[in-house]
Amino acid sequence: MLEPNGRRLLTILGKDPAVPGILQPQEMPSAMQALEQAAAYEAAQQQTAMDEAKAKGEPAPVFEAVSLRQRMAPMLDILKRCAAQDASITWGV
Repeated sequence: MLEPNGRRLLTILGKDPAVPGILQPQEMPSAMQALEQAAAYEAAQQQTAMDEAKAKGEPAPVFEAVSLRQRMAPMLDILKRCAAQDASITWGV
């Protein structure tokens, strides 16, 4: 994962990506929920923008080629695997 994308995901999780950190297994359910909520929010915002453009007769807005939902898929997989194994996730170490 590229650094800007990793920083965004850690920020969504309420972690400071600028410093080394750890995500404990007991935090993983809320972390997965936070990612899902952020992806749903992004999708809703994009749908609203498309609907507004259509209503105004304007061209559809252009969004990033890769959505948050796609970018977070590897992180969700890691969270699920680590939660199942009662393992922590660390970064910046």
